[in-house]
Amino acid sequence: MTDVVDSDELLRRIRRARTCAMREERTWHARSEELGATDPKGARDATVRGMSYEAVVRVLDEILTPGKHSPEG
Repeated sequence: MTDVVDSDELLRRIRRARTCAMREERTWHARSEELGATDPKGARDATVRGMSYEAVVRVLDEILTPGKHSPEG
């Protein structure tokens, strides 16, 4: 795959990816809360997945707005 993509298209794709990652993050965190009392293993898995999407959102945020977010200790 050697498609040439201009910078505007690249930004659109990154924004779309960020929106998708945010939606998945919310979904997995909600799933974790739902499973909390009935399925601890499933809740833990959902929490990990939510945290993974949270990290993706932070990385994409830094690409879109460099330096806006202060580094966490």
